[in-house]
Amino acid sequence: MTFDLILKNAHLVDGTATDIGVANGRIAALGANLGTDAREVIDCGGRLVSPGFVETHIHLDKSCTIDRCACETARFPHHAMERTSAIKPTFTVEDVTSRASRTLEMCILHGATLMRTHVEVDPRVGLRGLEGVKALIEAYKWAIDIEICVMPQEGLTNNPGTDELMVAALETGATVVGAAPNYDSDRAAQIHRVFELALKYGIDIDMHLDSGNSAQELDVLLVCELADKYNYGGRVAIGHGTKLSTMPPAELDKVARRMADSGVALTVLPATDLYLGSREKDHRIERAVADANRLFRLGVNCNISSNNIQNAFTPLGDGQLIRQANMYANIVQHAMPDDLMDTWAMFTSNSARLMNRKGYGIAVGNDADMVVVDAPNPVAAIRQVAPTLYAFKRGRRTFTRTAAVLHRPE
Repeated sequence: MTFDLILKNAHLVDGTATDIGVANGRIAALGANLGTDAREVIDCGGRLVSPGFVETHIHLDKSCTIDRCACETARFPHHAMERTSAIKPTFTVEDVTSRASRTLEMCILHGATLMRTHVEVDPRVGLRGLEGVKALIEAYKWAIDIEICVMPQEGLTNNPGTDELMVAALETGATVVGAAPNYDSDRAAQIHRVFELALKYGIDIDMHLDSGNSAQELDVLLVCELADKYNYGGRVAIGHGTKLSTMPPAELDKVARRMADSGVALTVLPATDLYLGSREKDHRIERAVADANRLFRLGVNCNISSNNIQNAFTPLGDGQLIRQANMYANIVQHAMPDDLMDTWAMFTSNSARLMNRKGYGIAVGNDADMVVVDAPNPVAAIRQVAPTLYAFKRGRRTFTRTAAVLHRPE
């Protein structure tokens, strides 16, 4: 059999040593000694070859704006939204496209091949964020597949004109509907409205939910109730969920089982949740990142993503999901091999499942979306924040990073 690409001496996530043959954009063969009859042959040298990384929760539209925001002068977490809101009227379609493309390229260079980006609409920004990001879908399809989740960051029921913009976005390019009820005067009404929109358009739901320092009021319970009512299990995700980090284990386990039974996924966002968490305190600061490993082992589809990159919500970031996984493992103190293997799934196979993507993973017949990592296995990769050396989108190489070499004296 003739291949377009052969990756030799690869180690898969499960430890299998194999060659990988690619033809017509799909994985055509797995096995030892596939030969060298291909247009391109790369010797992986025993390195890890993973399915492409998946960003399920990122904000391209407001990325790379930290230097345009007013300086941070208060610890209150809502201050980040206010600083961002102040500059949104200055956004143009071209400005959004320019900044978003810089962020997108960072993500691509660190192995992302699939992405869900959350885009804000409201009277302050209109549809400019949507239009600016939408332009990237076609321009970068050679490297990454992008879907847009439209959301009302500054409120829906209390922000006149936003509902109409949500509908307009869903009519003109957004394919997922989101929510941010924390900033709404009627959280339950916003959640109900988002389910209405999802049902009308037959699309998935991905909400910003339950950010806070007390679990006395959990909106995820209403989300589970509605997921059951409308048979929407497997089509609903919540992001952040920092309130879950404040719960005693027994109480957390009850919520986890409820989410698992209802098919509601969780995306933790370590950089943002750590940076913004416990802002009401001036000492004994809590970590504010939910223990996704615990929820995952109770049946919840758990994921890790970057969220914001270089803006008021998260001033630091480079789109490197392995770095997010390493940070997460430090925060929640899950760093043993089994834990890290579960964590690896949280930006690969779990995330593809959250996005209901078929044909994902390194198996014959699937799309040849792959990343070569400079480590022998996922555990080592997360422990040392290993760099990505190559990525392939449908069998075509999208970037190359040269492995570091020591130059010893003779």
